[in-house]
Amino acid sequence: GAEYEVPQMKLVTAIFKPSRLDAVIDALGEADVSGLTVSEVRGYGRQQGKTEVYRGAEYEVRLLPKVKVEVACSAAEAERVVEAITGAANTGTIGDGKVFVADLESIV
Repeated sequence: GAEYEVPQMKLVTAIFKPSRLDAVIDALGEADVSGLTVSEVRGYGRQQGKTEVYRGAEYEVRLLPKVKVEVACSAAEAERVVEAITGAANTGTIGDGKVFVADLESIV
């Protein structure tokens, strides 16, 4: 059989504050992203969680609620996807999150 050039694909994974989800989805829509997956996740980065006070007792929240958005796209689109996400997710404060870009071997 004939071999076809398959465009190199990337998986863009972003983890950020739940309050920024609507803005990120809107930005990805404006960037013509045709599909995405959203998961509610918990974790921590450099901030190592935070301390809260509840009914006078101080307690540590190690795993903070975050949202994970995953977008599979062509390598050519990856930069546009990352820019849309970072532009909408960043608040300029600690805990803004991270964006990871990985090679995708195949999509079935």
